[in-house]
Amino acid sequence: MFTNNKKSASGKKLLALTAIFLMLASCSAPEASPEGAQTSLWQGLLIRVGLKSPPPPSFPPLPVTVLEVAPRDIPYTLEVMAQTEGAKEAQVRARVGGILTRQLYVEGEPVKAGQPLFQIDRAPYEIALAEARARAEQTARERGRMAQLLPLQGVSKKEFDDAESADKLAQAALKQAELNLSWTTVAAPVSGISGRADKSVGNLITVGTDSLLTTVYQNDPIWARFSLAENEIARLPGGKLTTRTLTGVELILPDGSAYPGKGKLNFLASSIDTVLGTRQLRAEFPNAEDVLLPGQFARVRLFAGERKGVYLVPQTAVIQSVQGDMLMIADAENKVAPRPVQLGDWFGKDWIILSGLNSGDRVIVDNILKLRPGMPVAPHAPQAPNAPAQSAQPAAAR
Repeated sequence: MFTNNKKSASGKKLLALTAIFLMLASCSAPEASPEGAQTSLWQGLLIRVGLKSPPPPSFPPLPVTVLEVAPRDIPYTLEVMAQTEGAKEAQVRARVGGILTRQLYVEGEPVKAGQPLFQIDRAPYEIALAEARARAEQTARERGRMAQLLPLQGVSKKEFDDAESADKLAQAALKQAELNLSWTTVAAPVSGISGRADKSVGNLITVGTDSLLTTVYQNDPIWARFSLAENEIARLPGGKLTTRTLTGVELILPDGSAYPGKGKLNFLASSIDTVLGTRQLRAEFPNAEDVLLPGQFARVRLFAGERKGVYLVPQTAVIQSVQGDMLMIADAENKVAPRPVQLGDWFGKDWIILSGLNSGDRVIVDNILKLRPGMPVAPHAPQAPNAPAQSAQPAAAR
C-alpha cells in the first residue's frame, strides 16, 4: 500500500510538471522569450518542485591585507634574559658600637657621598675624647719638662725617652678618640640610591657581623648581568664569543621597547660554568635618569654581524602547526596559496624567514583564520598608521 501511494505521488508530480511545461511552451513566442529566459524558468520550476538542488551561493572575494616582501640584510641578534644591578653596591656599616639614636635619611631616596645616614649615641665617645685629650696634654707637659732638664743632666736620657714615647702614645690615643667620636655619625660612602634600613632606632649596634645598617646602590651607570649557553654561543658567526664578535648590545625593557642608552660589554668570563654550562657576561648602560633599578629583569639583545638575504613578516602572519610553519600567499590570480617556510629567530616584532619565500611574494597578514586554499581574495596594501579604517566587509564575506 505504501509503494502504490509513492508511485501515485510521483505520477501526479510528473503530470503537473508536464502541464506547466506545455502551458509555457504554448504561451511563449520565440521572438518575445529568448531561449535563455525559457531555460531559466524551467530550472526554477525544477527547483520549486524539488527535482533539482539550488546552486551554492557565490561569495565576494575576502578583503585581505598583503605585504609584498623583498630580501634584506639585517644584523644578527641574540636575545637573552638579564638582571640589572648597581655598578656599586656599598654596604653602610657602623665602625663603632652603641645605641642607634637617629635615622637621618629617607629610605629609597638618593643620597650624596658623605651625607649623614645614622647617628649613634655620642656621649660615651665624648667622654673618652675628653680623657684622651687630658692625658695628651699631661704627657706633652711632662715631655717639655724633661726636655729642659736633659741638657742640665737633671734627668737621664732614658727618662726623657720614656716621656717622649708616652707623649706620642697619648697623642695617638687622642686621634683615635676623635675618630671614634666622628664615626658615631654614619655617612654614605658613595652617592646613589639608599636602601632599606637594616637597624631601627633604639637598637644596640655592635662592631662586626652585626654592624650592617643599610646599603647604597650606585645606579649610574647600571650593569646588566646575563649568561649564554653553549648552544647559543654556537649559533653566533664563527661559533665563538669574543669582544670582536659582539658589535653592539641593547637592553629591551619589559614593555618591549628598547632602552635609549647605548650599552657596552664590560665583562666576559674566561671560562664556562661547569654546573650551569653557561658563560657569564655583563653589560654597562648609562642611567642618569634612574629609569633602571637594581634587580630589574629585562632582555639583552646582542648584535653580532649581519644576516644577508632574509625576509621579515609579522608574527601574526605565520601559521605554526604540527605539519610545519607556513604562510598564506595571494597568487597571481588573487587566490590563497599556502607556502611552507623555514623560520629563524624574532627580529623585533617580526619573524625572520630563512627559506620558502621569493622576492615579490604577497604575504597575507590578516584574516588568517578565514582563509582556505584556492579561496579568492581582494588584496590591498597595508594602511598607514593614521589612515581611516577600511569599510566593513559584506555580511556574505564573513
